Amino acid sequence: MGAVFLFGTLCHLPLLRAVAGSDLDRRKALLPRTRVMQAAGENWPLLVQDGAAQIEGILIDPDPEALARLDFYEACFGSARQPATVVLDGVDTPAEIWAPRAGQAAPAGPWDLAGWARDWGDLAVVAAREVMVQRAHATPQEVGARYWMIAARAQSWLSAQAWQRPDLIGQGPGRDTVDVVAQRVPYAKFFTVEELAIRHRQFDGTPSPLHERAVFRVADAVTVLPYDPGRDRILLVEQLRLGAFAHGDPRPWLLEPVAGMIDAGEPPEAAARRETLEEAGLTLGALHPVARYYPSPGGIAQVMTSYIGIADLPDDVTGIGGHLSEGEDILSHLVPYDLAVRMLAQGDMANAPLVLSMQWLMMNRDRLRENA
Repeated sequence: MGAVFLFGTLCHLPLLRAVAGSDLDRRKALLPRTRVMQAAGENWPLLVQDGAAQIEGILIDPDPEALARLDFYEACFGSARQPATVVLDGVDTPAEIWAPRAGQAAPAGPWDLAGWARDWGDLAVVAAREVMVQRAHATPQEVGARYWMIAARAQSWLSAQAWQRPDLIGQGPGRDTVDVVAQRVPYAKFFTVEELAIRHRQFDGTPSPLHERAVFRVADAVTVLPYDPGRDRILLVEQLRLGAFAHGDPRPWLLEPVAGMIDAGEPPEAAARRETLEEAGLTLGALHPVARYYPSPGGIAQVMTSYIGIADLPDDVTGIGGHLSEGEDILSHLVPYDLAVRMLAQGDMANAPLVLSMQWLMMNRDRLRENA
């Protein structure tokens, strides 16, 4: 196979290993008359012709399987191999490079591998593992179109790895005591389904029987219950929920707080403010954390973070919102506090984050009104 010159994110060796499927031999090389720049509005690099510059990179000689994996990964982002001449040990050497299609993005300042690796490297590696799993199910174009969700799931994985709970009670051992005997991904699109066969250490110290389970993987999400302490009312949104529909609910339009996925690299608080603006047209004041929790850990791999968001809720704030491009059709409602309490007590709040948030509001309402 021919040599391929790497100049961008694949020079981050953990990412190269995850994509290629193995360690590859590498040689230092130069690409003359070219500068590497950051793509405008993105975190990935592109090439710009510059007769006075040169790029330091690495040259690899992948076997057919590794090359096919690398081709797939690069095609997800619209890049394909192109011929190039590099300088190897002072000698001009024919090679290929993966480069974006002409006109795909504009340059916007220098690109720095070390800075990218610091900010995005770990996330890119986790996301790449899922990209390579999806290779068995989809085209590069299909995977590329939903890479933002793959990256959001990668962000969720990293957030879970860093989550330090106080462990005031409980005797559960660490995840390293779970033995994954087999793992399969029969479905991988916007969401993924993973089938696992596991054994784990039981509380008496003995190994468990083999358990076969399925897990529904979703990116982490936030919910926000907007509350106006001066007018003493909340805002709820109403929309069709296919989970309720598939469950047989005759009224699958549910009342909820504002909710949405946390994008890759986005703090939960920023996601909460963004989603509230998108779904309800509201700019929030103070955000009060309600809880961070697994909504259904027996079968759903997702963490929710719920907030009460202080907002100005005049009579004319309601309407229809949501992103049309995402198929959202959302109607907002203003609900006086006393009616909201009655709705909770009588079961009209059938959404778990709404129940939790409303209970938190009931415990903290007086304090919020005093500080308004």
